[in-house]
Amino acid sequence: MDAELVERVRRFNRTVTQRVGALEDAFLSRGRPLGHCRVLWEIGERGSEVRLLRARLDLDSGYLSRILRALEGDGLVIVESDPDDARVRRARLTEKGLSERAELDRRSDDQAASILRPLDPRQRDRLVTAMAEVERLLIASMVEVAVTDPRHPDARYSLGEYFAELARRFPEGFDPGRGVPAGDDDLTPPRGLILVATLHSDPVGCGALKLRGDSAHLKRMWVAPAVRGLGLGRRLLAELEARAAEHGAATVRLETHAALTEARRLYSTAGYREVAAFNDEPYAAHWFEKTLRRQASSAVS
Repeated sequence: MDAELVERVRRFNRTVTQRVGALEDAFLSRGRPLGHCRVLWEIGERGSEVRLLRARLDLDSGYLSRILRALEGDGLVIVESDPDDARVRRARLTEKGLSERAELDRRSDDQAASILRPLDPRQRDRLVTAMAEVERLLIASMVEVAVTDPRHPDARYSLGEYFAELARRFPEGFDPGRGVPAGDDDLTPPRGLILVATLHSDPVGCGALKLRGDSAHLKRMWVAPAVRGLGLGRRLLAELEARAAEHGAATVRLETHAALTEARRLYSTAGYREVAAFNDEPYAAHWFEKTLRRQASSAVS
């Protein structure tokens, strides 16, 4: 990694943590650090399962437990078993906690205004636009991609969302049983694999390969609408190509439907060329192929 880029990121982090008050032991003058305030805010007016809090905030379970105990000690939070499932723990705000959250909201608004106030209108627009771009890129950097058992719930969910979207978008509908098969055995090494992308432990994308000697067949590319535009589709495609090369494939092939214009654009800009039909996939209107570089032999992770 470029050392200058790393230093610029670190300098940005130092500026932000100082400006928002993350270094103070009493964030927004409320007598508790930023982490405690963020957990209080994240619990929200309707409460939250503790495991979801941990996933959303990427917190160690022990550290989150200590924060919750501190908030309970202040009379702001109650942690209890879910009435429908005693194994699930839920956190909810007390009346005092709801009042404290409202006060944190008010003070956070004031702090945001204090950042904008010294700037002229043009500078404010520049700052807010830059913040939005930084937020999107940070979210993209938090997505994790890993080879997953096709029987895992995350893989099942992703494939289910993929099938549902095709059924909505194809004029003729979509029946996965009609197409070229890509079942669990086809997507389990050594015959193939499926990559699942997760954000805060939630599945947000997938892509699969069927491996056949010196060629690989790309299948099941899907990205959740909430994270589109972050480059995840291109990242999944690059990682699938790298995995294919690792397994000795010299070419990657795929087919796609006429309605999936954004998919065709992705493949074309990633170096795929349109070729004659190489299978009898009933939903396909376009077939693509790409020759892999042999040096691309290690997957990005």
